[in-house]
Amino acid sequence: MNNRIQLFEESLTLLKSLIKISSFSRDEGETADLIAQFFNKKQIKSYRKGNNIWVYNKNYSPLKPTILLNSHHDTVKPNTGYTRNPFSPDEADGKLFGLGSNDAGGCLVSLIATFLYFYDRSDLQYNFCLAATAEEEVSGKGGIESIISDLGTLDFAIVGEPTLMDLAIAEKGLMVLDCTAHGIAGHAARDEGENALYKAIQDIEWFKSYQFERESKKLGPIKMSVTMIQCGEQHNVVPATCNFVVDVRTTDAYSNEETLAIIKQQVLSDVTARSTRLSSSSIPEDHPFVLSGISLGKKTYGSPTMSDQALLRIPSVKLGPGFSGRSHMADEFIFIDEIRNGIDDYISMLEKIV
Repeated sequence: MNNRIQLFEESLTLLKSLIKISSFSRDEGETADLIAQFFNKKQIKSYRKGNNIWVYNKNYSPLKPTILLNSHHDTVKPNTGYTRNPFSPDEADGKLFGLGSNDAGGCLVSLIATFLYFYDRSDLQYNFCLAATAEEEVSGKGGIESIISDLGTLDFAIVGEPTLMDLAIAEKGLMVLDCTAHGIAGHAARDEGENALYKAIQDIEWFKSYQFERESKKLGPIKMSVTMIQCGEQHNVVPATCNFVVDVRTTDAYSNEETLAIIKQQVLSDVTARSTRLSSSSIPEDHPFVLSGISLGKKTYGSPTMSDQALLRIPSVKLGPGFSGRSHMADEFIFIDEIRNGIDDYISMLEKIV
């Protein structure tokens, strides 16, 4: 199928159908069913694991490199500011409203249209694998991470997230650290004990002011933010422990493991990372797909927000219709023309390399 008008119309219809179905993270079974049915009606064999659906182009060859087209069909829960029904795909003023319309339904259906455009081509230098995945919003282990080994060898990925169709060629990773400062309990009225809160404050000041020696050219410095603290049980007892949480946005200048090791060497508190699996990602600026996008006037940038790129260990770019500032907002929407143009841009960029 290579009629772009038809592809766009089908994409818009599919997105409206997805919006109508609740697909909160870890509860995306019905949207997974819908996506599988969409491909089955086109007689395209689909594969499923959990709530993840994937398909391959008709003339797939293990001798060719494979491009992964990936976006997610789970959503966050609607916030209390909604004035519209989040599950009603309403059109108004050139916009399509609805939960998940912008993040990341518009990207997903545009990538599906792109996959269909190339599906039955026999002259391609690359294979295509399209994966509609789950649990992205919670970085869950039942999402793309759970199917990577099932997809086969992958050489490059386009991760569909709203970027106004500019190319995020680097993305920060994430570590959440649980820290505990230790002291000795004592009576607050006497010169007793060793105040764990004061020790924590010293380490918190370090997290606030420390600058890592290496800085990413695309993403800038690693950013560390102390976001939670818990200490003390009553006013007249010097606290023996103080717990605090640090949000660390890592870059490609250090691996997560290297970043964690430096932190542990510098602070007095015990530090435990909840996970080191959400890594920073990047792609060379001279990668053929990046150069293809630049030739079409697309900008490149480093993204501070995280996506499923963090779980891929191959070159990848974050790219999609819509605007990240609308993600998770009340009365979420995407401009309908953004979907139309997104399909055209995806196809035009890939045509130059495949």
